[in-house]
Amino acid sequence: ERWYGSVLAVIGYEINDEDNKNHYLAFGLNDVLPSNLNAREYVRWVKEAGGIGFIAHPDEKRTAFPVYPPYPWTAWDAVGYDGIEIWNHASEWMETLNRLNRYYMVLHPLKFLKGPVDETLVRWDRLNRTDSMPGIGGLDAHAYPYRIGPITLYIFRYKVLFKGIRTHILIPGSLSDDVYEAKTAVLGALKSARCFISNFRWGDAKGFRFEAHADAGDFQMGETVYGRSAVFHVSTPLESRITLIRNGKPEAETNGRELKYETTSTGAYRVEVRRGKKPWIYSNHIRLLEKT
Repeated sequence: ERWYGSVLAVIGYEINDEDNKNHYLAFGLNDVLPSNLNAREYVRWVKEAGGIGFIAHPDEKRTAFPVYPPYPWTAWDAVGYDGIEIWNHASEWMETLNRLNRYYMVLHPLKFLKGPVDETLVRWDRLNRTDSMPGIGGLDAHAYPYRIGPITLYIFRYKVLFKGIRTHILIPGSLSDDVYEAKTAVLGALKSARCFISNFRWGDAKGFRFEAHADAGDFQMGETVYGRSAVFHVSTPLESRITLIRNGKPEAETNGRELKYETTSTGAYRVEVRRGKKPWIYSNHIRLLEKT
């Protein structure tokens, strides 16, 4: 873990159970977990060790190639996970892959991203109605070698994938030159849902903002507004279709670069942004709740 020029490398690893299901992304650990744990046990272990963890590709489905089976999350009775991966590049790519399009998709790994799985979004919205549940995006990059006759192609090269799904974090000021302080800021932003997901292929989402303004002050993604009303404000760096979603249902929409919406309806609010019909940005939630 260190700075490589302007790139900060933060190390984590992916855990799975004995059946290679229930993949879990763990960060902030100093030790490797004991082997042969089930999902409930390693979720608890990561939490007790002071790390943070995200459920990976929770609703993965793929059937075209039995040699590459799906790896969904089934242990929903596990307690203590910090968030879920709502958009995974490798999963979506594999779910689109078939014997007719495989060569074209190897050459164009960014072209078929259609957005997060509906089932995952429904689950994510439901979880946020009772508690803040951060969502992140993932590349799941492995740089797979793939042979076509005498030629070897590497699927998911990093220099290509970094032009796809990104998770943007929001922090006050700049990242510290100190690796530990910078890592703490990054993981803290992810754990607090102060982040949003974009597909860079459809535009640079830097500058996107989703905020709520209320009598109690101004609120960012991942925060809860306690009060009777709020004004939601969305701004995007490019012309787009902006949709404000409440409890999983569209609440307000507009075309352009800005949306303002005043409401007295409680719920979990988030934003989806499209460029044309292409999915571009998915925000984390801001919750509006009545004072108790």
